[in-house]
Amino acid sequence: MNPDLRRAIWIAILAAAVTSSLAMGIRQTYGLLLLPMQAEHAIAPWAFGLAVAMHNLVWGLAQPVSGSVADRFGAGRVMAFGGVFYLIGCGLPALFPHNLTVILGIGLFTGMGVACAGTGMALAAIGRMAPPEKRGELIGIASAGGSLGQAALVPVVYYATGWIGAAGALGTLAVAALLIIPMARLIEWRPQAGRPASAGLAGLPELARRSLADRDFALLTGGFFACGFQLAFLTTHLPSHIALCGLPPALGATALMLIGLFNIPGSWFCGWLSGRIKPEAALGWIYLVRTLAIAVFAMTTPTEWGTMVFAAVMGFIWLGTVPLTSAAIARRFGVADLGALYGVCFFSHQIGGFLGAAAGAVLLQTTGNFDAFWPVMVIVGALAAALNWLCRAPGARVAA
Repeated sequence: MNPDLRRAIWIAILAAAVTSSLAMGIRQTYGLLLLPMQAEHAIAPWAFGLAVAMHNLVWGLAQPVSGSVADRFGAGRVMAFGGVFYLIGCGLPALFPHNLTVILGIGLFTGMGVACAGTGMALAAIGRMAPPEKRGELIGIASAGGSLGQAALVPVVYYATGWIGAAGALGTLAVAALLIIPMARLIEWRPQAGRPASAGLAGLPELARRSLADRDFALLTGGFFACGFQLAFLTTHLPSHIALCGLPPALGATALMLIGLFNIPGSWFCGWLSGRIKPEAALGWIYLVRTLAIAVFAMTTPTEWGTMVFAAVMGFIWLGTVPLTSAAIARRFGVADLGALYGVCFFSHQIGGFLGAAAGAVLLQTTGNFDAFWPVMVIVGALAAALNWLCRAPGARVAA
């Protein structure tokens, strides 16, 4: 790798870590705001849960579109728009707390914001810049750096909620999102010269049809559903579940922070692993370990130490699916349309996220607890492990 390319890649990795930290870190804090928004502004749990569920669904719908535009015109420009969407999405319910503004701001605008500025966009840009032999490892490093925000923003929001209220904490996040705009300039402002032409937005329907007709891409996409289903439920409802079990409310914030901290080495390790074994096989093991951890946590009486161990285990494999999935797609189809193809696969992830967040909110509203949800989480995770283990090696298409 020549020195100029190495320098450009590391600048882009640093910028991607900052933008992903903000885009992914902000959404990681929503679970801390559910009960305070209800107590301070009478925001109904169903409305907040619907907003987070919509956020996941809008993210999934927008990701293939934003990925296609980024493949054609450069990821940095799309990510800058993501910062603007986040500013509006967090600022609207901060200034005018109401069920409708929470649904519109968090559900619609921050969903578009994370689709434009989140990990998928940043990692597609890094994947295009990196040499093939280093692609998985460098994607893993960028993903690990992006996990810093998930750890750092949780205590910020927790303490800000105590000092200036839940709406004030949302306003703080809105201002922080502005940093995405200048950092996006350093990632991939224009398409690289000489790279293969992407299908672009006009070619997205045909690209999606062809990719989903591939048996193994379809299996990979089906497995990604479980990732969104499990993680969206835990991000949104784990703090409330902990509080309902009679444990200290601060433990919910600690659990989310531990998830972010352990995700840093976990994301790097999974990126490193993607260059050494078949990514789909590694994904199967991640889903199995995650599902076993959920089963043990659900079947035992919650304690402070048990919750922290659960958070650490989940954190290590939390977003390890992202570099592995990106690497699996790149091995099959190359990198020209990596953003769009990741978006197509990711839509399944976000359907799962919508169902996980929404079903948890409905269950809390109707029964007052989440007991009935844990067995469903286990079944979905086990099916995801099986789907990924059924995937075959990509074969000769990689060269094309």
